[in-house]
Amino acid sequence: MPLVEGSWLPTLGAQANGLPYGVPIHPNLVHLTLGLFIVAIAFDIVAALYPLEKPIFKFLAIPVTSSGLYDVGWFNMVAAAVITFFTVAAGFYEIMLAEPPNDVISPWGLGAMDTMVWHGVGGVVLLGLIVAMTVWRGFQRYVWREDRARQVQWSYLLTGLGIFVLMFVHGTLGAHLGSDFGIHVSADRLIRSGINPNTHLNILIKH
Repeated sequence: MPLVEGSWLPTLGAQANGLPYGVPIHPNLVHLTLGLFIVAIAFDIVAALYPLEKPIFKFLAIPVTSSGLYDVGWFNMVAAAVITFFTVAAGFYEIMLAEPPNDVISPWGLGAMDTMVWHGVGGVVLLGLIVAMTVWRGFQRYVWREDRARQVQWSYLLTGLGIFVLMFVHGTLGAHLGSDFGIHVSADRLIRSGINPNTHLNILIKH
């Protein structure tokens, strides 16, 4: 249904943003994926450096053990792997419903379609990397380093930090889709349709 004045007001969330629901799912799941993965690597780094930090924890009277820190790292990594499947699935679904503008270029010199393609490819790559990191982490926890004080390898932590960089690049592409191209952004789509979003959003709220 086109954005014709009055015809879409009862279902603004399903029409103005181009989705069958009011709030895009993918951006919210993205932040959950990022948070879980970052926490997983951060806690493993803290646990790996625990011998150096133990006096600080003791001075601050914080009851922390390295095994507890490693537990947080492991379970957050597992959760990140699971959630990322839904993050990528939601992303591809919402990309298929996108109506990218053809007259806008991102700060990186890419058009909307190229940005969506690279963002989609990056999402699949990151999903593969996170799953691989989870498997790697599991082998370290239960097989390779089960009896060692330091449960994770330095190469694992460095790889995790490298993935942070990829997440930054990937996340920036996603930000361009919303901020520069207005993909599934209600106000942007309304403006492009010649409708004042302030006026009609206020009408909807009053109803």
